[in-house]
Amino acid sequence: MPTVSPTLLPVLMLFASNVFMTFAWYGHLKFKESPLPMVVLASWGIAFVEYWLAVPANRWGSAVYSAAQLKTMQEVITLVVFACFSVLYLKEPLGWNHALGFAFIAFGAFLIFHKWA
Repeated sequence: MPTVSPTLLPVLMLFASNVFMTFAWYGHLKFKESPLPMVVLASWGIAFVEYWLAVPANRWGSAVYSAAQLKTMQEVITLVVFACFSVLYLKEPLGWNHALGFAFIAFGAFLIFHKWA
């Protein structure tokens, strides 16, 4: 049975955890008629799964990446997941200003991962 590379596993797990967290935080926006306490409890349930992915991803990822790299990776993944979620699930378009803001964040991520001589 093939194993996932230690450099790829944390990325995949952080991606999956962000899908769960995005639904936990923003999925309820399509159900605004639902009572808030019910929404909070449902979100906690979804976030529970997210924690079971994010915490091991960071623990195992720390063998390969620094904490700053893991956090930066998580933020970039969050933006990618949220952009897709916003367009596909919430049906909210993204404009040029979103693209430019994401580009600046991607540049910041490049700086974090770049090894300076």
